[in-house]
Amino acid sequence: MLEAGLLLLPWVVSLYYREEQGTAYIIVSAVCLVCGGLLSIRKPRNTVFYLKEGCVATALSWIALSLFGCIPFMITGEIPSFLDALFETVSGFSTTGASILDDVEAMSHCSLFWRSFTHWIGGMGVLLFIMAVVPLSGGSNINLLRAESPGPSVSKLAPKMKETARFLYIFYFAMTIAMILFLVAGRVPFFDAVTTAFGTAGTGGFSIKRDSIASYSSYAKWVIIIFMTLFGVNFNAYFFAVHRQFKKAFSIEEVRWYFATILVAFGLIFYDLKTMHDSTFKAITDSAFQVSAVITTTGFTTDNFDAWPELAKTVILGLMFIGACAGSTGGGMKISRFMVVFKNLLREIHYYIHPKSVRKVKIDGKPISQEIIRTTNIYFITIIFIFCFSLLLLSLEGNDFSTNFSAVLTTLNNVGPGFSKVGPTGNFAFFTPLSKIVLIVDMLAGRLELYPILILLNPTIWKDTLTQTGNGIKRRMSK
Repeated sequence: MLEAGLLLLPWVVSLYYREEQGTAYIIVSAVCLVCGGLLSIRKPRNTVFYLKEGCVATALSWIALSLFGCIPFMITGEIPSFLDALFETVSGFSTTGASILDDVEAMSHCSLFWRSFTHWIGGMGVLLFIMAVVPLSGGSNINLLRAESPGPSVSKLAPKMKETARFLYIFYFAMTIAMILFLVAGRVPFFDAVTTAFGTAGTGGFSIKRDSIASYSSYAKWVIIIFMTLFGVNFNAYFFAVHRQFKKAFSIEEVRWYFATILVAFGLIFYDLKTMHDSTFKAITDSAFQVSAVITTTGFTTDNFDAWPELAKTVILGLMFIGACAGSTGGGMKISRFMVVFKNLLREIHYYIHPKSVRKVKIDGKPISQEIIRTTNIYFITIIFIFCFSLLLLSLEGNDFSTNFSAVLTTLNNVGPGFSKVGPTGNFAFFTPLSKIVLIVDMLAGRLELYPILILLNPTIWKDTLTQTGNGIKRRMSK
């Protein structure tokens, strides 16, 4: 039902530009409204979402959003293939930015708007928006937030989860509006400014230009660099800053690591590019832009980094793994997880030297539990397993290793462009249906931090659900 309302916005855009493609969006909006209404008629007795239900509901919600969201592309004929339309839509909602389109500028304004708008919706999370406006029972809010929000841990910022969700969305909306105003002030066309801001806020990367951001002015590029970087920051820092708790905002260790990583990566890439570019300013701009775009997993491009020297390409590859901060709209494995693994490694080395010593792993000056260390280690093991299995399936197709490796890496970490055939000048259209399905699952798994999708695919969950449903029917029949 929420998607029915969201689909009205591209229809309004079609009215402004007098495009007949807008009819598809109003039709699908009506279908969503009817389906949502029918599903809402029967109210369950138990309305509490525990963590298991939260994960399953989150995974199914994102799949439903993508299935209905891809239908307008098919009706308009702009992406006639169902699998291609689903790939593009999942890439949008998961804020990946990987595309199957050869000529994006041939699309209608309403479809371009919807394509970029899916980034904005998926960036903060549609269930988080529901939490901000709809009251839920018991601990439902925190379990839905844990299932949908990126990062190793989720905590309340405000006393109530509803207040936390509202703050996050209000701040998200305000930053998006601010970016639009800055772009318009730099003489970027209003439609371009809105769609670019959607892609930046959601750290997605869909552009309405064939060359992504390359044709925009230097001013526009630097506005995008700044906002990409800001949207990759842990939103906890903004919450503390807004409430004038500046000491807490600046003491978040993950944010310091995030900016340190950006500076080091920028320095290495600029060193490698300074002799390759005609001007120092262009080398600085391209280096800063691609570092910000890749570490935040936004995926915009100003240059074909696949043609860069090996050092610069290696740094870009490393940033694809790392990702942005937890609690941001960015994807990737997250800075905080690398912090935990690195500090735990130092602790283990210390144990080898001093076996009887007691040393805690600390983040922000506070010791973290062994449970967080355990789940972080399991996350890395799981994502490596999924990565290798996906790479094995893609290798059946016969593409070169660089293409397959970067395609899995960029979709699982929601980055967008990769290397070789899926580089900044390529796309994902050439993959077979099997490979596209694998990459679609990778995009959803990456955006939802693996577990909701893995739990959804676990046969035990469905067996337990069917058993509970059967027992419920038997009890009602006996009564």
